[in-house]
Amino acid sequence: MTPGSDAASASPLQTLSRGIRALEILADAGEPLTIAELSARLGLHRSIAYRILRTLEDHGLVVRDAAGSVQLGPRLASLARSVSRDLQAVALPQLTAVANELTMTAFVAVLDRHEVVTLVTVEPAHAHATVAQRPGTRHPLASGAPGIAIQSMLTDAQWRQLPGEHAREEASLARDRGYATSHDEVIPGLASVAVPLRVSGQPPAALAVVFVSSAVDAAAIGARLTAAADAIAADLH
Repeated sequence: MTPGSDAASASPLQTLSRGIRALEILADAGEPLTIAELSARLGLHRSIAYRILRTLEDHGLVVRDAAGSVQLGPRLASLARSVSRDLQAVALPQLTAVANELTMTAFVAVLDRHEVVTLVTVEPAHAHATVAQRPGTRHPLASGAPGIAIQSMLTDAQWRQLPGEHAREEASLARDRGYATSHDEVIPGLASVAVPLRVSGQPPAALAVVFVSSAVDAAAIGARLTAAADAIAADLH
């Protein structure tokens, strides 16, 4: 079968899946990729990858630079702003207060299948140095304080939707004390404290701070995050 006939015979769902996968690869790469690099990561012939990219380019979801390399386009950022817009808008004042009070980067992360994704983040205004936690950052559910906090709130039905995933022992401890901690898990040298964020109609989420690993009062941070999470949930009720 020729590359052209393979592209022509691909079902609409397969083509859509390939296009979404291309966007995921570009997001994970963090830098522009050549068409050859992208087609290799997709496992597709270059001509098929090119047709997929042309469609994405027509919709502004990807753009090509002067050298012809491909990166995510501005239209994708516009679409992303609509994701969980109410949660982002309500969380922002609370995150700002937490970040400035604790001089730590504060963020909301949500469960997306088997991963935890940063939805919105705020860095402290007057800190000499801050930890960047960009929206869209992903890490496995099994790693980090936000993942543990989310695990602590999952129901049996939600666990059944995550085949192959298993609760960490720390999730039971987080459920008892109300907050989770982690050190050197997602990024070496960094620590995190997180609490569950329960909002009706939203995926399981966590409110967290991340900071350079040091001696801190995790219980006090957990209490402050819990108050912020409760305020967010009440505003969205």
